[in-house]
Amino acid sequence: MSKIYYLMGKSATGKDTVYKELMKRRPELKTAVTYTTRPIREGETEGTEYFFTDAKMLRRFLEEGKVIELRTYETVHGPWSYFTADDGQFDLKGGNDYLMIGTLESYEKMCRYFGAEAIVPLYLELPDGMRLRRALKREENQKEPCYRELCRRYLADEKDFSEERLNELGIKKRFSNICLEGCIGQILQEMQENRMDPE
Repeated sequence: MSKIYYLMGKSATGKDTVYKELMKRRPELKTAVTYTTRPIREGETEGTEYFFTDAKMLRRFLEEGKVIELRTYETVHGPWSYFTADDGQFDLKGGNDYLMIGTLESYEKMCRYFGAEAIVPLYLELPDGMRLRRALKREENQKEPCYRELCRRYLADEKDFSEERLNELGIKKRFSNICLEGCIGQILQEMQENRMDPE
């Protein structure tokens, strides 16, 4: 059965960087791009990080019963939704593995939809100070930095990724992203171990 490797972590733990690096080294991995109604950020590409859409398309997917998981956050700019759709991107019987980025909440819903045995959690960690510095640097590079949203998200992550929640969902293994090369090496090893056929 195919595996969906699911990258997670608090904001500014380097998920996008790790994702891009893994895709370079494992080009055979399929991607399943999720959707968001938030505006595109500087440096992002349509169809790479997300499909950037609007509330109208989200409603259409909901009406068609194609939404696997949906999260809506009340930001300082208003509500932003993030969702995964059953839009033809997934074929778990085809033998191909997938790489995705998500949250604990979306991970839980993906496990429910596809079965926990199909989803491999890859939880990224960074010390809080380093994470905050990275988030600040990223925000400074935006055309219109919004530091209030950065702070809101930073604080929300403490609740969303609490130790209780991680334990509840059985996320025991952590991948430290202080050193990118070391982090990538550990994740590649994890992928190798998960592909070993028990037969």
